[in-house]
Amino acid sequence: MIYQLTLAGKWFTLSVWTSKRIDVCRLTDNRCGGGSRMSFFHANQREALNQSLAELNGRISVSFEFFPPRTSEMEETLWNSIHRLSSLKPSFVSVTYGANSGERDRTHSIIKGIKERTGLEAAPHLTCIDATRDELQAIAQDYWNNGIRHIVALRGDLPPNSGKPEMYGSDLVSLLKEVGDFDISVAAYPEVHPEAKSAQADLINLKRKIDAGANRAITQFFFDVESYLRFRDRCVSTGIDVEIVPGILPVSNFKQLQRFAALTNVRVPGWMNAMFAGLDGDPETRKMVGANIAMDMVKILSREGVKDFHFYTLNRAEMSYAICHTLGVRPGIAA
Repeated sequence: MIYQLTLAGKWFTLSVWTSKRIDVCRLTDNRCGGGSRMSFFHANQREALNQSLAELNGRISVSFEFFPPRTSEMEETLWNSIHRLSSLKPSFVSVTYGANSGERDRTHSIIKGIKERTGLEAAPHLTCIDATRDELQAIAQDYWNNGIRHIVALRGDLPPNSGKPEMYGSDLVSLLKEVGDFDISVAAYPEVHPEAKSAQADLINLKRKIDAGANRAITQFFFDVESYLRFRDRCVSTGIDVEIVPGILPVSNFKQLQRFAALTNVRVPGWMNAMFAGLDGDPETRKMVGANIAMDMVKILSREGVKDFHFYTLNRAEMSYAICHTLGVRPGIAA
């Protein structure tokens, strides 16, 4: 439904529509041709932001992503972060995987180290770009023989000027299931993969991965909660019946985020520009702002029935730990 109204002597258009789970209202400044928007949360979302610690306690489970360090200093930071976050008893931790053999070896080493040093469930990323089926089977068998049962299966980024890949994510899932009964996570894109021909084509690709045996999907980071909820609804309507775990990126460097977002087709809402404006030289305040944004997202999604959250830590524990602490995920309390 569309309504016209006047606020402070200015004309606005109020658009109201209903999805399966939330009613959404958007107020559009007519002077801007629809380009300037102010989003208003439904009452349920306002209530979500006011949830008490007692209400959230025990309802949230978390996991964390790390990447292989390139220097001894970065490795020290990584292990400090792993040990700090391990006290929160995450459901698992994952380690990313590069296309070159050196980074692959570092991933293997870190995964085995996490299992030995912390006892946490460690899930290596595995990509099928720049590797043969025999190599992938050997890697998977090595993980299985070393007690690694959870793998994040990804196609991986295509090298520049490369043609059609020989394998896709669904092919990798099938290969892993041939080696052993792995617990497999795959990637999902609420705002559509940059290479996808359409949102529907992207969704069909996700379903192929689930049909091949994947146990859950972890999303690309996002900041528009509505986009995740609509995506989850579309997954259900397409017959995708696994959990769609939201990927949460606590933002400490807004300019870096804008570069990430441009590469990954993630929309950065205008209100985030306003929140980080004037903070280029103030990293501590940026961290507080970023942590609050992430906490609000988790609260709203929790009220919408989401229980598991995957944090992209960038190998830094401080923000993820503080966010989890505030949400009631603490040592001795974590789900």
